[in-house]
Amino acid sequence: MLKRRFSSLLSILFILLFSISASAQTSAGDSTNYMTYGIVAIAALLFLAVITFVSDNLLMIQAKRMGVDEDGSNYSIFPKGKDNTEGDFVEDAVTHKDGEMHNLKQGFDIPLQGVAENVIANDIQVNTFAVQPTNFKGISPIPKVVVAVGDEVKAGDHLFFDKKNPDVKYVAPVSGEIIAINRGAKRAITEVVILADKEQSFRSFDVPNYETCSRKELVDFLLDSGAWVHFTQRPFGVTPATTDVPENIFISTFDTAPLAPDLDFIIDGNGEAFQRGLDVLTKLTTGHVHLGMDGRTGPKNPYVSPVYKEAKNVRKHWFNGLHPIGNVGVQIHHVDPIAPSSKVWTLSVQDVLTIGDLFLIGQYNAKRTIALTGAELGKPRYVETYIGAKIEDLLKGQIEGENTRIIAGDVLSGRTKTMDGYLNFNDDQITVMAEGNEVAFLGWLNPFKGKPSVSKTYPSGLFGDMKYRADTNTNGEHRAFVVTGQYEKVLPMDIMPQALMKSILVQDFEKMEGLGIHELLEEDIAICEFVCTSKQPLQKILRQGLDFVQDQG
Repeated sequence: MLKRRFSSLLSILFILLFSISASAQTSAGDSTNYMTYGIVAIAALLFLAVITFVSDNLLMIQAKRMGVDEDGSNYSIFPKGKDNTEGDFVEDAVTHKDGEMHNLKQGFDIPLQGVAENVIANDIQVNTFAVQPTNFKGISPIPKVVVAVGDEVKAGDHLFFDKKNPDVKYVAPVSGEIIAINRGAKRAITEVVILADKEQSFRSFDVPNYETCSRKELVDFLLDSGAWVHFTQRPFGVTPATTDVPENIFISTFDTAPLAPDLDFIIDGNGEAFQRGLDVLTKLTTGHVHLGMDGRTGPKNPYVSPVYKEAKNVRKHWFNGLHPIGNVGVQIHHVDPIAPSSKVWTLSVQDVLTIGDLFLIGQYNAKRTIALTGAELGKPRYVETYIGAKIEDLLKGQIEGENTRIIAGDVLSGRTKTMDGYLNFNDDQITVMAEGNEVAFLGWLNPFKGKPSVSKTYPSGLFGDMKYRADTNTNGEHRAFVVTGQYEKVLPMDIMPQALMKSILVQDFEKMEGLGIHELLEEDIAICEFVCTSKQPLQKILRQGLDFVQDQG
């Protein structure tokens, strides 16, 4: 830690000296004075830095000698932040737990301003919703639509089905009137839009007894009710075929992405529906239902919901570390890695609630608690709505900035949206941040502009708890794809991501399989894209590779 801080300060002083020299050259008559004053100032700063860092080191040594701190790392002149690349985690970090603990050292947390406050906004009313066939990978571009503009539907009524898999039904998240069926390129259907009723009505289902019915009866019910499309099958991130049987089902109970919603807050008061959903899932797999539990410690995470702790008929696995440990793909890798022939299903906490409500009350309840986040919002908070809510209804009057970007999802793996767009099927977060299209003084060379970065060059790197008002600027252009070792420092998986990306670019099928492409989806590799010096579109490259491997059979 001490060496990194000292090297960071030396880098900053070097940049200052370079700036002073450049300024001095613009005025030949005063160049000697500029250089003299600059060197004296830097020498004084360097002397002060040496004294400060030596004092800091002596304080830590004394704390260790007196026995008040085992390794002296908690006593320092400087504010302590979480180390993003090194450091040990406490083995028994969570008390009163069952299951195994996974302490992962690779990763990187991106602390941004604009975290949603744990309150529900009652003044936001969403009137329009859409189901978007493009949200589902592998579906026909033109599915068979069974409704027309002007039709009235109830929540749970069929809207369309995939011509290749006609048993898989896609249903209305709300009741109301079909007001548009929008098409895109080549007449592909992009949106089925519903103007919601003020009072919601639901299609009633004859719910089978999940404990005594056959698996086929259970699957048929999930297909007809629309609940089947809440499953995501790995590899490839597709909706499972009706004949697929998962080896295991995985659910992550926490999210570590930037400004991610608090899933402990969302699950509050929904314990019965969550447990019922878990019970149903156990009937669908030949293996087990696995819960990824939040094993991090400290003031940032002092609480784990008892709904998760007390969940039954599941196997629990605790994870301690930095982002992306909240990603279900990382958790699967450390519990039961995916082989090319594997079939593993995943779903979110709120997907489990939808399935649980289906078997508790016999209704398709597509309710979602959405986190409105980002430094450009006046009041970052939560709103209760339904799948596919219109962006304009959610954000009208909420954005304070003028030059902003709306992202459905988090800043790493989300998708850009406009005000007339709709949330995607799996979204539980909206992020609003400043556009990065303004020219900044010195650009990324400016040492005083705080930026979320793995580099320790910036002064902000000395303060681990600093939160940033980030923008969308990539701070560099597309460059040669050079070997840096950056990806391996932030991806806590036994995978060589850079070699995998290059094998995808040359379409080397055998290397793709051997390097573990089946274990990844876009969200898993997003953190590597963030730290990439070469500015490569890694998520796009990965999807090209996944599609190529899937096409090869």
